[in-house]
Amino acid sequence: MFIPSAKSNLSLISLLVIAILLFIWVNESRMFVEENYYQEKMAAAILMQTAIDSIKTYRLDQGIYIDQLNDPNQTSLIGERQSLITTDRGDLTAKLTSLNPNLAAAMVNMFKHAHLQKGDVIAMSCTGSYPAVNIAVMSAALVMELDMVIITSVGASMFGANDPDFTWLDYESFLNEKEIFPYKSVAASMGGGRDLGRGLNKIGRDLILAAIARNGVHLIQENTLEENIDRKMAIFEQEAGKDISLYVNVGGGLSSLGNSINGRLVSPGYHRRINFKNIPLKGTMFLFAEKGIPIIHLLDIRGFAEKYEFPTAPDPIPQPGEGSMYLDERYNITITVIALVILLCLLAVVILFDNHQMKLKAGDLNR
Repeated sequence: MFIPSAKSNLSLISLLVIAILLFIWVNESRMFVEENYYQEKMAAAILMQTAIDSIKTYRLDQGIYIDQLNDPNQTSLIGERQSLITTDRGDLTAKLTSLNPNLAAAMVNMFKHAHLQKGDVIAMSCTGSYPAVNIAVMSAALVMELDMVIITSVGASMFGANDPDFTWLDYESFLNEKEIFPYKSVAASMGGGRDLGRGLNKIGRDLILAAIARNGVHLIQENTLEENIDRKMAIFEQEAGKDISLYVNVGGGLSSLGNSINGRLVSPGYHRRINFKNIPLKGTMFLFAEKGIPIIHLLDIRGFAEKYEFPTAPDPIPQPGEGSMYLDERYNITITVIALVILLCLLAVVILFDNHQMKLKAGDLNR
């Protein structure tokens, strides 16, 4: 075993200094390389930002009130805490987090993981709870030239699209008229309890029916939640016209989840398959999964943001192209190998030199 002698101190100190210098050299060699699908991610994020800006301008022109404390970036995509069509509690932090346009880049990433190709069909169930996330999905779909079949549950949780005069269906119609997106819901239900507006008063339910009617969307209003689920499955398959390649759920719509507890059983993001047999009622998300169709579940937006390293409730909102979705930090492999070889060679020289000195010392002692 090599044990350095006192004469090795200078050599070891020199080796330490050189090692530090080599470490600095390697550390400074770091470079940023574009991640896969960089151009499509950027295009989707820019498109999402364009949609958000257009909605903001339109709503401000209408003279709507924006609570700057709850919507510090004045996007107009953060609704009131309570309204006549508010169906459930809402997490303001999650709503603010969803405004990041780079969420659209994450959608592109998941669509690529699902191996979607131009012309493939996505089935999407959404609510009015996360209008920005709905826009993110549509942005990624348009950039990748995908077809969409959308069914909406109109009711919204706190701070969502809960303005009775400008529901998520109105968002869609506006974005269609501005030719930002070609997508629009083919059908809509009330949302809320049993997907039939339970928990809302009659005025709220009537306002949702009025929104569905003025946007020319087919109404789904069966007698039970189970019947609503069956009707939505039939419409998805009928409107797709061919095999559906991916199912996307945004929000906590009961017709998609079956039960609010079910939504917490599935982690946020992309799933090639999910298999939950012992659940009380299967919504459309689980029925599609049983068919072997991949799903994207977007309910826990905080968890989703953490997974993709997005900031929580950012102020100001990041610009398109910001974040780890776009650039990967790497070290220069050539420089790293050269530094390692130099360090190993110097270490070998020090060991050999010290061993040689110890042998000379031992020879002097034997004389």
